[in-house]
Amino acid sequence: MGSGPLSQGIRHSGIDRVLFPSTRLTLRTNTWIGEVQTGNLHMVALVRTVAYLGLEARAVEVQCQLAPGLPGFTVVGLPDKAVNESRQRVQAALTAMGLALPPKRITINMSPADLPKEGSHYDLPVALALLAAMGVIDAEQMGDFVAVGELSLDGRIVGSPGVLLAALHASERELGLICPAAQGSEASWAAGVPVVAAPDLASLLAHLKGAQALSPPAPGQSAPAMPGPDLRQVKGQETARRALEIAAAGGHNLLMIGPPGAGKSLMASCLPGILPELTPAEALEVSMIASVAGTLEGGRISRARPFRSPHHSASMAAMTGGGLRVRPGEVSMAHLGVLFLDELPEFQRGVLDSLRQPLETGEVTVARANAHVTFPARVQLIAAMNPCRCGHLGDAGLACSRAPRCAGDYQSKVSGPLLDRIDLHVEVEAVRAFDLALPSTAESSAQVAARVATARGVQTERLCGTRMRNNADLDGESLDRFATPDGEGMKLLIRAAEAMNLTARGYTRIRRVARTIADLAGAQTVSRAHVAEALSYRRQPPRA
Repeated sequence: MGSGPLSQGIRHSGIDRVLFPSTRLTLRTNTWIGEVQTGNLHMVALVRTVAYLGLEARAVEVQCQLAPGLPGFTVVGLPDKAVNESRQRVQAALTAMGLALPPKRITINMSPADLPKEGSHYDLPVALALLAAMGVIDAEQMGDFVAVGELSLDGRIVGSPGVLLAALHASERELGLICPAAQGSEASWAAGVPVVAAPDLASLLAHLKGAQALSPPAPGQSAPAMPGPDLRQVKGQETARRALEIAAAGGHNLLMIGPPGAGKSLMASCLPGILPELTPAEALEVSMIASVAGTLEGGRISRARPFRSPHHSASMAAMTGGGLRVRPGEVSMAHLGVLFLDELPEFQRGVLDSLRQPLETGEVTVARANAHVTFPARVQLIAAMNPCRCGHLGDAGLACSRAPRCAGDYQSKVSGPLLDRIDLHVEVEAVRAFDLALPSTAESSAQVAARVATARGVQTERLCGTRMRNNADLDGESLDRFATPDGEGMKLLIRAAEAMNLTARGYTRIRRVARTIADLAGAQTVSRAHVAEALSYRRQPPRA
């Protein structure tokens, strides 16, 4: 063993070792805290970026080392195929700028190494780390930024999903953000984040070297709500209209059962027009999901509540989220808004049953062997279905030869536990042509929306300081405190629960609906009339 000061200062497993005889090391309590400098080892350059797990952005360091040896370009740290392909995109982008890779062994490490890295947004941090290791840009300067973005072969920086999450991550750590110019407005929604939005790699290098400063991105804009159908277009259907208003006022789930052409889909599409706008905090929450999904265009954040209407051929991954690179599904894209399932029994049984947990907990977890990704999924479910396959169960002239047995077979495709999670069941009658010819006397969406807004305001004030948002969230102590009927109402509720054989969940949901009906009426106490109306919407579809 050597006897120099280095061999005396380093101990490993109780055995003195001589490490790097020609190396200058700074030592403190047997720990390296300085820079390793040798003739055979080059400095490691670091650039910060993020990995997306659901709506969580986790810190990732992109480390680049240039070392002598056979020229090569290696990426390590659990990269997926898109990340591995960044080598070709980065090399082509540098070539387009007139730069060539050094004839050395290039190693890119993404730390932490046990965290899977997915997506093309690692292109820009890989390129910046490589340029810092080559000495083209200041390595210390890059420590003040988080970088995300995809590179094209000609050096342009193009958009990638999740920039808003990266900006919020940078804001929490008091860092700046380097992102594509097309997504600068999206990143500007995060308060206090210096945003460098570059159109291409050459412009970004000029900005970092002080040669030509990039203009700050324009602030993000609020997208105007798209006008939808008005409730005035719905003729007749007074019971269904009332149920729709109650559903909007309390955030309750609703099932409409009726023949084809009765107006079920029209009424469902009218629901966003009577719901209150998202609060600023809710709009940011919804926009984070859209950012991860790559649907937040131009940085425009909408205050309108989401309305998603997937086709009944949708797979379980499309509904709840998943895929090779986990993305939010329809139930998460509808977070804080409406999920409309038309032709409910036509969906696959497994797809429908996969909604049972999100409807109860307000979130969905996609389990994978290497990670569990959780997305928010607090939705208002609106479903519509025909009473049977032919759709004309109540019309003897149009019903098929298997009626009424066909109704039981058709409706049994929807499981009882899922139906139990739907607060309001309403039967929609067919509309006659004579009724359609009459002028409309129904209230407009604006009139109904005013009552809904008043009821929601009462609920917001009542639930202030809690995590609950509306009456559909009432549970436990809050349910006993705010939704306990008076004496006569409680007697009716208990008798009805026994007669209808209500489950504990059904009993709870009746109380929530009754509380909403009382709020619409401006009543402080839930009375017998409110309980009676809530019970009238708990009818189950006929079974064979």
